[in-house]
Amino acid sequence: MSCVSVRTRRARRRPRSAGLVAAVVIAVVVVAAVAGVFSFAVLRPEPSSVATPATPSPSTSVAPTPTPTPMPSATTAPAPEAPVSPAAQGCDGPTTVMSVWAHPDDDIIFANPTISDAIDAGDCVRSIFVTAGDAGKGMRYVEARELGILRAYNDMRGMQGLWDPTDLTLISGVHVRRLSPQGDPRVSVMFLRLPDGNITGEGFADTGFATLGDLFDGGIPALSPVTGGAPVTRDQLLATVRELSVGFAPGRVLTHIPRGSAFAAGDHPDHSAVGGVVREALSTDPAVSPGIRYFVGYPSADLPRNLDGAVLDAKVDTYRIYAQQDEVIRCADRAACLGTRTFGEWLRRSYPKTEAELHPG
Repeated sequence: MSCVSVRTRRARRRPRSAGLVAAVVIAVVVVAAVAGVFSFAVLRPEPSSVATPATPSPSTSVAPTPTPTPMPSATTAPAPEAPVSPAAQGCDGPTTVMSVWAHPDDDIIFANPTISDAIDAGDCVRSIFVTAGDAGKGMRYVEARELGILRAYNDMRGMQGLWDPTDLTLISGVHVRRLSPQGDPRVSVMFLRLPDGNITGEGFADTGFATLGDLFDGGIPALSPVTGGAPVTRDQLLATVRELSVGFAPGRVLTHIPRGSAFAAGDHPDHSAVGGVVREALSTDPAVSPGIRYFVGYPSADLPRNLDGAVLDAKVDTYRIYAQQDEVIRCADRAACLGTRTFGEWLRRSYPKTEAELHPG
């Protein structure tokens, strides 16, 4: 074989070798690319459970992220405040004296000069009369006695003037009439107008012989005011005294000797019933009970006289002004008032007692 033919064959082989190399290179590249795609598909991380929101374009509306609702506190909610009594009255003076009596005139007979001294000192005085003191005589006599009390308080205030009436229904459900002197908010009086029980404790025919004593003892379920209206139960009467005490926030409470005391023997049954109501309603209140004073009533005539001079003169004059309206005990002057049977002796005395001084009867 000649040299020429050999070189010719080698020359012919070179193109085939170059093409083969190129094909191999291309195959390697293709395989590597496929392997890369396969590797990305197999090895790429799992998507997160919370997708990251895409940044919105200016034209896209995005809802605001809701604010988490706070969990309720585990602390106990405060108790709602008790409703304020419609009869509540504040006081700009040193303190408030709350006085609770069976009849109009019991205060000025048995508790003076304590009440007049309180008014002179600038204290507020809130007096409540539980019965109408009607004595079976009807509303004309009731209204006369109430007018007499207003005039007596004018005398103790040292000024004359008109009184404004206000009819109230308390939270207890009891209806009261309150009167306050114009321009003097320190003083007010209230009338519940329940029937007078009579000195015998048997009541009067005009009011069906119903008495406060029967109500307090549980002998009757309720007692109707002499003016009509809703009957008052024993619980309502106790609730009324408590409600007024809360509404007035008194530093002192004045009332009658209650039942069970040695000083109650021989007293008017209405007196000891009212004293019993006040004692039951307020004696367990630590804010009020230290200031309660129980005044000896009819039995005070058997105790030594302890008032005289200017103090007695002022007390008698206040009583005389009241008595001008009371047809039963009317007296014209000091001498006549002091000369009135039993009344004259009561006027010469005033005996307040603490809880510890009541002495069981």
